[in-house]
Amino acid sequence: MIGDRIEVNIAGGLDIPLPRMVHVRQKFKTIKVENVAQTVAEQFKRPEVRAKVKPGMTIAVGCGSRGIANIADCAKQVIGELKALGAKPFIFPAMGSHGGATPEGQRDVLEGYGITESFVGCPIQSQMDVVELGRVDGMPVYMDKLAAAADGIVLICRVKPHTNFRAPIESGIVKMMTIGMGKIVGATELHTNGMDMFGELLPKAAKFIMSKKNFLIGVGMVENAADETAFIEAVPAEQVFTREPVLQQMAKDMMARIRFDEVDVLIVERIGKNISGAGMDPNITGRNNRFIEWEAKPLVKKIAVLGLTPETHGNACGIGVADVTTMRVYKEMDIPITYANIIASTYLDGGMIPMIMNTDEEAIRLAVKTVVRVKPLDCKIVRIRNTLELVDIHVSEPLMKHVRANPAEFEVIGEPEPLKFDAKGNLNPMLGKHLESVHAA
Repeated sequence: MIGDRIEVNIAGGLDIPLPRMVHVRQKFKTIKVENVAQTVAEQFKRPEVRAKVKPGMTIAVGCGSRGIANIADCAKQVIGELKALGAKPFIFPAMGSHGGATPEGQRDVLEGYGITESFVGCPIQSQMDVVELGRVDGMPVYMDKLAAAADGIVLICRVKPHTNFRAPIESGIVKMMTIGMGKIVGATELHTNGMDMFGELLPKAAKFIMSKKNFLIGVGMVENAADETAFIEAVPAEQVFTREPVLQQMAKDMMARIRFDEVDVLIVERIGKNISGAGMDPNITGRNNRFIEWEAKPLVKKIAVLGLTPETHGNACGIGVADVTTMRVYKEMDIPITYANIIASTYLDGGMIPMIMNTDEEAIRLAVKTVVRVKPLDCKIVRIRNTLELVDIHVSEPLMKHVRANPAEFEVIGEPEPLKFDAKGNLNPMLGKHLESVHAA
């Protein structure tokens, strides 16, 4: 039984020296949308976009569970543009099994991102009923019941590399159309086929959905390495399968990464569904669930996860990829919400609980202590807030030789300092974002 504290006999204890850490800034090429509302408005001036919307149409606008930069502003402007064209829009959650797979939970997720009825200017209709549209290769294809009854459908999403498979179309419009709009029933059905089949299966299912229902537009948002909106495009239905691969490649080209090939210990301050579908993005950590073919750098020996984001509402999906975590994470986990999401994905190891330490300090020290053939003071440590915020990071002194040898990739911001913990063993917060100082590589 786990109480409020765990006492464990560790040979030699955890009183080991830790290397000093240095605040460095990773340099990435970045472009940025200066005015999201204006950019969306410009997209809706395109004739092929405007032609999709007819006066009087009831339009279901799907929004998902990701913490996308400027998502509320984008949704508000899309609603405004649809109204200006004479349509009657409403927003619905297109997020599969997320939010605990309940109407209230999914509404809460949207509202947590600022997508409220008062802000966007239209109703939010959250429910979990689906209709079966038919079958693809014997597999039933499901869709949100309210969206299926609407005159047209619009989806707002981020286009980015997926966390579990590689294909020309990964995470974006097609995925939201099939998995997101399918609710927990549809998401589970698709995942049962295995994510290794998604590159082929999701486009096939999306084409089937589009043959049955009036999908109008996908509003694809692409982010830069600094977690900012870099590009927005309204993609009419007939262009989805040609434009989404282009947006996907754009996202991959701009995606941030940890610029080291090997890391002994990766400290991740927060994971959550708003950060990544996998809690922490395997494209960044280099580590994925078991049985998934995955090649990504850095090679990380130990991962310590210290906390959950408030926006994840206790969903600790992906925690199983870590080696060690904290009592705080364990106590904050909402097991039903986490399990609903994990079971739908079929990758059960994503919900396994790592070794629990009482505090941040204990978790970090245990991770360092258990790196084999590396003395604690020689440990190559990288500390990040989460896998979206990768401009400002902290690295241990053994990595500074590489940092100084690559001035085009790094800028040294601070002086070497020890990791600082409060009286309760909590790690002091990193400095705030400095996105205004992001340099072009």
